[in-house]
Amino acid sequence: MTTAPPLTRALRRARAALQALGSAVTAPAGPGAPLLARASSPWLRLLPYGVAFAFVASLLPVTVAVLVNDYQVNGALAGALGTAQTAPLLLAVSRPLQAWCVVLAADVLGALVLLGAEGVAGRSWPWTPMIVVGYLALMVAVGLREPRRTLLGVWLATGGAGFVLELVSQDRSDGIHLLLFVLSGAVLLLTASLRERGDAQRRLVEQETISEAERARRTLLEERARIARELHDVVAHHMSVITVQADSAPYRIEGLPDAAREEFSTIAGSARESLAEMRRLLAVLRSDGSEGERAPQPGLERVQQLVEATVRAGVPAELSMPAGLGPVPQAVDLSAYRIVQEALANVVRHAPGAPTRVSVTRAEDRLTVLVVNGPPEAGGSPLETTGTGHGLVGMRERVRLTGGTLDTGPLPDGGFRVAASLPLAPGSEPGPDTEEPA
Repeated sequence: MTTAPPLTRALRRARAALQALGSAVTAPAGPGAPLLARASSPWLRLLPYGVAFAFVASLLPVTVAVLVNDYQVNGALAGALGTAQTAPLLLAVSRPLQAWCVVLAADVLGALVLLGAEGVAGRSWPWTPMIVVGYLALMVAVGLREPRRTLLGVWLATGGAGFVLELVSQDRSDGIHLLLFVLSGAVLLLTASLRERGDAQRRLVEQETISEAERARRTLLEERARIARELHDVVAHHMSVITVQADSAPYRIEGLPDAAREEFSTIAGSARESLAEMRRLLAVLRSDGSEGERAPQPGLERVQQLVEATVRAGVPAELSMPAGLGPVPQAVDLSAYRIVQEALANVVRHAPGAPTRVSVTRAEDRLTVLVVNGPPEAGGSPLETTGTGHGLVGMRERVRLTGGTLDTGPLPDGGFRVAASLPLAPGSEPGPDTEEPA
């Protein structure tokens, strides 16, 4: 029992290492780039050269010895053939197709040379066992780098060369060319499948990254359009008041000079023109046909209703808000309500049954909104495991609009906190928001 955790960690590390190696092996590389060129570890980048050198170092002396001792080939000629058949494996690390051309030509030449050798009888021909081993290693490099059409040509050329040599001397052939034809096809199929699977996974990751960026951008634009629609009602109210006051000023104030009457008339006309422009802008923003946005905009006076609705949804929530907060700008009033609304909605979706506390306080020239929830109820399952991102995006945009600050993040006990500080003084510049990592 005591060795289980270390063993589990070792297996996880081994699996991660194999996944990294597989990704590096199947990663696309430019022409002439060696296998594992994109591996993060320098040892992994040197691994293909080490494997190729090991094959050459083992196959070259064995090939020469077998050609000299068993096939009775001249020593110098055996050395040249062994070098030509094995040394190109080093080239296969970066240029496998060119290495294949050299090896196939050397193998065919070696088969023709063996036709005149005295020790061929009873031994493999046209390919020697060493040729089969080296050729299959070469097929691994070719399959990991070349497209499917090229691999088909390589496989057919391999089989064609063997069948042509068998026609040259059928009595010497022992069927090893069929073995190489089948094995090389299997290796090419396997390595090509691994490479194509890696390519598909990379394309999927790239597409997911692009989709996530587009989704975040769309979420931000949708939230800004929603805020713009809501602020239209706030600004339109003030512009309507200006229009009415400017129009009624000549009747409410006696003895106004003509210049003042003309000035009030100009102000009223400008206000009406601004209202008309805002209505045209709102028609564009509401082009989706949404009718719910035409309802009166809510404020802090409706926070109690939000808390009560949350309690009915199964979340024990309580509200702390003094009765006399004093006058609050409409933009801040609306933003505070929306922040509480989004925070409580997130609790219902992601932490069902979590005790939640909502606090709205005013200190000097700032309004502070705090929503804190504890860990979710034991055994409760979240309604959503992934969100659209509208909640936090909307909070940030509203806080930035009013020039306030936003602080969100998880709590040590498994809960979550949302704290917004909104300035009450007009003319505040948009401020930064902070968010602790989840």
